[in-house]
Amino acid sequence: MIGMYVIGLIAQVFFSARMLIQWVLSEKQKRVVSPVLYWVFSLIGAYLLCIYGWLRNDFSIILGQFISFYVYIWNLNDKGLWHRLPNVIRILLIITPIAAALFALNDFPSFINSFFQDEDIPLWLIAFGSIGQIIFTLRFVYQWYYSRKVGESVLPVGFWIQSLIGSLMILTYAIIRLDPILILSQSTGFIVYTRNIMLGRKASKKKQVI
Repeated sequence: MIGMYVIGLIAQVFFSARMLIQWVLSEKQKRVVSPVLYWVFSLIGAYLLCIYGWLRNDFSIILGQFISFYVYIWNLNDKGLWHRLPNVIRILLIITPIAAALFALNDFPSFINSFFQDEDIPLWLIAFGSIGQIIFTLRFVYQWYYSRKVGESVLPVGFWIQSLIGSLMILTYAIIRLDPILILSQSTGFIVYTRNIMLGRKASKKKQVI
């Protein structure tokens, strides 16, 4: 049981580290950057969370990572790192989230019942928190779409705006629910999201001037 929570904690450490690395490198270059380590740490963190969700038999945790997981792989492929990994590791990385999702689907009916019939949480609050989580997760779909459009892996301003909106909604949900873990995990990203929006807009203004 303790080992399961350690896995979840380590996953959060990787997610926090990716933001710190991206922020520091962006400040050094005075523009928003999309470093390889950001995607490496994202993939490791998502993989560990899938394992954590699998061990907890928690479909919501796995679902939250499922879409973004494969976006991370696309970005690593665009950076030229994905195909440098051994085939065994690539296959393992690809099939683990699918296997975890299929395993968790066995408990999907009870997940739906507990999700929508929790007497301690009003339905409007569940909907509000869920919308925030959807916005937060789909930011990587937007990042993937934008990157394909420009022909390289980038982190556009829209990605950070979506991150900020989704994070604010999740944080509001967490405050109402008095969830200290969720509050802590969402509070740390505000500075990074806001700073990247500022850097991105400055870069856009410079391009317009030129």
